[in-house]
Amino acid sequence: MTDAIVADGLRKAYDETVALDGVSFAVGAGDVFALIGPNGAGKTTLVRALTGSVAPDSGTAKLLGSAPEAVSKERLGVLPQSFAPPARLSAREVVSYYAGLYDDPRDVDEILREVGVADAADTWYENLSGGQQRRVCLGATLVNDPDVLFLDEPTTGIDPAGRRTLWDRIESLAAGGTTVFLTTHDMAEAERLADRVGLLSDGELVAVGTPQELVRAHGGDRRLTVTVDGDVTAAAAVLGAWSHRTAGNQVVLEGFDPQAIGDVVDALDDAGVAYTELSWAEPDLEDVYLSLTGEAFEGRTSVPVESPAD
Repeated sequence: MTDAIVADGLRKAYDETVALDGVSFAVGAGDVFALIGPNGAGKTTLVRALTGSVAPDSGTAKLLGSAPEAVSKERLGVLPQSFAPPARLSAREVVSYYAGLYDDPRDVDEILREVGVADAADTWYENLSGGQQRRVCLGATLVNDPDVLFLDEPTTGIDPAGRRTLWDRIESLAAGGTTVFLTTHDMAEAERLADRVGLLSDGELVAVGTPQELVRAHGGDRRLTVTVDGDVTAAAAVLGAWSHRTAGNQVVLEGFDPQAIGDVVDALDDAGVAYTELSWAEPDLEDVYLSLTGEAFEGRTSVPVESPAD
């Protein structure tokens, strides 16, 4: 498979801040590549280096076999993290304006339908919801039917329904042969969309692989977390039959077989140990990131399986 995007040793610093530190990877034509990292990790700088809007201090980038600045803009679509069209243009006028920049644009109304804002086509941009605005901006990047599409945190600020609409559209584009490079700090987004994932931390690419490969190699074990209402040491002693560790007021049973949840409940009840919740979690990309960088993402969730009130 031909590589549509290649980064080889990209480095970029702003004064004393190193935004990219020797980043290397390749994305095959027609693949979806998700770059994961928290704010400030260097994601936007990497997008700018790959699209030719920022010159790296060292290293090289190639798009479709050429230097980024040499690639016809007809073949690229870029949705930056911050994109603010004129507020008093309608959704249709915004997309039409960008369509006018290309020799052979796609039909504007068709694009508005695809991104889910056809019903608001004549609404001023400033009167659209945040999610609708983001979808209009995505539509503006699709008017030239790009071969390579860069999306910098495309679903930021979008409601769950709008997010699913955009996910479906990205999947459809990839199925049609478009190469998609997206940055995100939404692990669920990366796991659903990406053929391969890169984990970026402080400008360094610490791992690249499929979501499944990364979770198997670095995600750790399945676990049951017992949140204790009282003495965590006593609870840990009762649960000593399982491999465990304590963290605050929680006992975490690692490598845990979910079929044994009933045994845990019985052991706690028989010993009179009070708990407020049992929650079950499979390893995921958040665990991978934590394992490789020591940094946790905010907002991680687990699945509650029981509380005394249930």
